[in-house]
Amino acid sequence: MAQALAPNASPAPAPSSPQTEDDEIETIIVTAGKRRENIQEIPITVHAMNSTALKEQNIGNFDDFVNYMPNVTLGGRGPGQADIFIRGMAIQPIVFRLSAAQGVMPNVALYVDEQPVTAPGRNMDVYAADLSRIEVLPGPQGTLFGASSQAGTVRYITNKPMFDELSGGFSASLADTHKGETSDAIEGYINLPLNEQLALRAVLYNVNRGGYIDNVYGEFTLDPEINPASAVNVPDNATFETTNNLALIENDFNASAYTGFRLGLNYQITDNWQLLLQQAGQKLDVDGVFDYDPEVGDLEVAHFFPDTLEDEFLQTSWTLEGRLKDLELLYTGAYLDRDIDQSADFISYNNSGAFIAYYTCTYTNPDYIVNYDISPDIITQVRECKDPTKGFTAIQQHSRLTHELRIATDPEEKLSAIAGIFYDDYEIKTQDDWWYLAATELGFAPNAPITAANNINPDTRPANVTFFNDITRTEEQIAVFGELKYALSDRLSLALGLRWYDIESDFTGSSNFADGIFQGSQNTDRGRDYDVSGGHSKAPLKENGIIPKISLSYQQDRNRLYYLTYAEGFRPGGFNRSGGFSSFNPDFPDINLTYDSDDVYNHEIGWKTLLQERRLRFNGNIYFIKWENMQVSRYDPINVSRLTFIENAANAEIFGIELDAAWDISANFTLSSALSYNRTELTDIKARIIETAPVGSELPLTPKLQANIRTNYYWQLGEYEASWLLGLQYAGKSWSSIVSQERERQDSYTIVNFSLGLKRSPWSVKFYIDNLTDKRADLFINNQDFVPRITTNRPRTFGLSFSYDYN
Repeated sequence: MAQALAPNASPAPAPSSPQTEDDEIETIIVTAGKRRENIQEIPITVHAMNSTALKEQNIGNFDDFVNYMPNVTLGGRGPGQADIFIRGMAIQPIVFRLSAAQGVMPNVALYVDEQPVTAPGRNMDVYAADLSRIEVLPGPQGTLFGASSQAGTVRYITNKPMFDELSGGFSASLADTHKGETSDAIEGYINLPLNEQLALRAVLYNVNRGGYIDNVYGEFTLDPEINPASAVNVPDNATFETTNNLALIENDFNASAYTGFRLGLNYQITDNWQLLLQQAGQKLDVDGVFDYDPEVGDLEVAHFFPDTLEDEFLQTSWTLEGRLKDLELLYTGAYLDRDIDQSADFISYNNSGAFIAYYTCTYTNPDYIVNYDISPDIITQVRECKDPTKGFTAIQQHSRLTHELRIATDPEEKLSAIAGIFYDDYEIKTQDDWWYLAATELGFAPNAPITAANNINPDTRPANVTFFNDITRTEEQIAVFGELKYALSDRLSLALGLRWYDIESDFTGSSNFADGIFQGSQNTDRGRDYDVSGGHSKAPLKENGIIPKISLSYQQDRNRLYYLTYAEGFRPGGFNRSGGFSSFNPDFPDINLTYDSDDVYNHEIGWKTLLQERRLRFNGNIYFIKWENMQVSRYDPINVSRLTFIENAANAEIFGIELDAAWDISANFTLSSALSYNRTELTDIKARIIETAPVGSELPLTPKLQANIRTNYYWQLGEYEASWLLGLQYAGKSWSSIVSQERERQDSYTIVNFSLGLKRSPWSVKFYIDNLTDKRADLFINNQDFVPRITTNRPRTFGLSFSYDYN
């Protein structure tokens, strides 16, 4: 009987040396269909990088692996603050300051082994240490992987403890970035069979990536001419205090560090049953920002408040698998505990916020002072606008418990099936504080949250905190799924899949305004209790439905597979934090209390072929996608709300092609390449409030053409095996956002990487150059700090790495 379910088993590492003349091109064993299968033998589009490719390309985090995955783009503002997009299904990333409290869930699901770790605006940036492979599944994966898999799924598959070998190794590297700091990394692993039934695997890593963006000297003064929409009229004779960032200027201030471990224990209970336990943890420390301000200078910003991020997680997982007669059975579960502590500059809000003068300037109207309970001591004859420095701090706690039980029959039988039940309990607790340094001088009292049943922190905030969130966001889901495959003939097969889901989400706690602002004379409007205000209630939001999939595959021979697939995907809706309240501008509609699920309908034809005596792999697919009720977020503090809101703003269509090839040209020379083309179009605007690009516009962060190519050449140099590798990535022009006022044109770019290696087992050494031409790529142009800034790639970097592998 073929092995149907085996997530604990790791395929043998792919060779890192040239293949012989008679060898076939390497193929990878994947678990994209929740079975161990050869990537060339399954009628599913899957792109994968195995451990060898990850090592050769210096893959560490999201920024690295996206470059070599066809049709995958990244939008974000640095480590731990990014969203992944696949097949052109992009809008723009959510503001990280509101990622937990009011962020849409991503439409690409991220998994570590069997657990989803997707988070709004803050996908878990796991360092790629001792991975078996990274799998990318483009297109809706709703039947097997559920919510948020509407555009695709990315899976990090770790190496598991093995019983039959004692192995270990380590690698160390040192690199220098042009106009930046040095970087260093050390990783190590050991696989230790303790006896015939017990095996242990341990992984440790410490990675320091030097900065390359400078925080340069700057001065800032509140200027009413830049922000004429401020709610309070500032007279011409007002005085304005100027602040500077002298205490914070620093070259190369955007350093990051990944420190982590993973322990795995594999227990062979009987010949048919196996238990795997794993514990993993990582701490990500980040300073500075990863988007620069072109108005300040190349790779430069002027920030006035500390920019730091600490993102730490612990993940415990367990998997029991075995056989009951003719059935394969697997139960897997995991618990994730993640803590985020962030500080960020917010001074540019002075140029956009409608109520800046309330927070920054003294008062001259005695009636206002009485009505709003502000101390009369601050009344001045000439209005004084104080220190304009503003910042943001956040504490977020993510917890997630998942369980999955599934069974499978023999996939070689005429009729085979896989079915299961999935449970997910997800909670995000967020405490966001906005710091306005003038508040103390204006007489604002330290403030405690309004009385809400589900507040996280009842303590009084410091006096400089003028607005804060204390919100718990929950999502509980249960789903039943299955896929049935029937062999219509020796070559033709039909597969049907269904997933039924039931989701309850909630949004509790409070948003709070500091004493003295928007209170009213009765001191009753200090904030919003999300169990009772704006149409909110204590009842959770409920959603359920069925997701179908149908696939027809034709195996012409062992070298050629063709398939047709129709699949659907969804992303759940949620509560609007500012829902149920009136817009500031009466010309704009009020905000809906909730936003609905958005849905994807994908039609696809694909092929997988091995040519030239199986030395050339050529895979591809053509697809047409309808995306309805797209969830779009918007922050409009002038016309609509002080808070970010979301609405189902548009429909779109996408036509695309993906091509993926690998060729063993000779025993010493290999070539790999991938290409994607996307034609995206907004077909219908449904927005009530959000001003989107017009019908016919392209979706953002989606180049029409993306391509990459890698060439490897090997030769013998005495007792050593030498090699060079050349890699190139190209992305065409794209737009930054679907929102018209935030829409910027992003230039095309080409990035070139090169490496030269020398190996004499078990030692190897490699010299590499990343971004050989020192190209500044427009990865994401954003105005989330109310001025345009560009997230870019790392400048040209020279590096040297050593590694030792024993097995």
